[in-house]
Amino acid sequence: MPTAVLLDSSLSMTRPVSVEGSEEFQRKNLAVHGLTMLFEHMATNYRLEFTSLVSFSSLWEVLVPFTRDYNTLQEALNNLEDYDKTCLEAALQGVSNIVQQEWGTSCPCQVVLVTDGALGIGRGSLRHSLQTVKQRVEDKKFPLPFPFPSKLYVMCIANAEELQATDSMDNLEQLINLNGGEGQIYTMEGPLCLKSVQSMFGKLIDQAYSPFHAVLRCGNLTSDVQVFPRPEPVTIDEEVDPMPRTVQTDLEIVGFIEIGDISSPPVLSRHLVLPIAVNKEGDEIGTGATDDTEEETSTNQMAGKSPNFCVLLHGSLKVEGMVALVQLGPDWFGMLYSQADSKKKSNLMMSLFEPGSEPLPWLGRISQLGPASGQRHKYQLTMVLCLDELQMQLKIPMAKMTVKVLFPYSQNTKEAMLRMLPSGLKPVDCRQMYRKFSVMQGNCQKKHKPSIRN
Repeated sequence: MPTAVLLDSSLSMTRPVSVEGSEEFQRKNLAVHGLTMLFEHMATNYRLEFTSLVSFSSLWEVLVPFTRDYNTLQEALNNLEDYDKTCLEAALQGVSNIVQQEWGTSCPCQVVLVTDGALGIGRGSLRHSLQTVKQRVEDKKFPLPFPFPSKLYVMCIANAEELQATDSMDNLEQLINLNGGEGQIYTMEGPLCLKSVQSMFGKLIDQAYSPFHAVLRCGNLTSDVQVFPRPEPVTIDEEVDPMPRTVQTDLEIVGFIEIGDISSPPVLSRHLVLPIAVNKEGDEIGTGATDDTEEETSTNQMAGKSPNFCVLLHGSLKVEGMVALVQLGPDWFGMLYSQADSKKKSNLMMSLFEPGSEPLPWLGRISQLGPASGQRHKYQLTMVLCLDELQMQLKIPMAKMTVKVLFPYSQNTKEAMLRMLPSGLKPVDCRQMYRKFSVMQGNCQKKHKPSIRN
């Protein structure tokens, strides 16, 4: 899912942070250092995802629109300017606007808010905005919750003791609650230094941006893959004690089925399945890019020469026009299929069904599906029909009448056909049956005709 980074550029972010035995930093420098760490991780493991950078004070500004070029994002971080007071409500409204313009209201998005915890002063501050949430009209409502599925992560360049000394922590927690509880607040542990900010952003990476690696299995064939984006836990509301279900790291293919049989099923999410190259020592080479160009070239060449089951599966599904049913967990299934982006490019995709043993009603229970029979029905044989008592009472008189009509022989074809019609046969069927019995009766007459000897 795309990421919108919201960076506080107010004057409070320029407050110095002095630590004994080290150089003096501003809180803004710590924020830039943490975001640099995040962008480097995303460039390696989330290079297919789009990221935007927005700065805010009393106004908000899009520094970098949604892009995959992390060099541009890093350059914008290094050229960040300082402005006036903090106005978080306007910034949240700006993020809502740019996400809806780019992705609409159905695409989930992650919003990373980097601030020092200062709420602002007077009208326009977060404290004033939250106090007037219930008193607003429809046109000027608070931007949270976002109109699109989202998670809000607040990265505070301050420790918990500093935030709890005021009401900053309570107001930030209220932001998460207004967003439906989707998100989390991260604070720095210990003194404000580079090590603490690295630890804080490391927790965010582990929570929201860690790559999902799995093993794709089909019998004795296996392949290490990365599922992108990371599958989110699913909670079933209909259960008495709902527990979030997570996708297992062992993806077992349980069978194959025609695309026409599965049609267009309802799915929870769609993910890209990428093969992960593994060298002889068992270390993962990965799908991301490395800093060294020569090393990256040799890695790609080695990965291209080694056989991979994921590539074989993708090609087979594309050629045969089938999908693979894969088990994601207990009573939870999905499907693997080939999706073409263009005439020359296609990807192996995985769609997640609703949890349950019968996600597709027209297929029944997936666990009870069996292999297709190798025997083919011979349609040239006489079909066996099962008739009830009423149908038998109608069919037997018709059959008797047909026999009585067919056995008398006449040279007049029209007369014989007219006698067949009361039996319920169509004229075309009468003509065909008359010709067959005429040939049979002619052969019978020739057989019993006495021969004349000289």
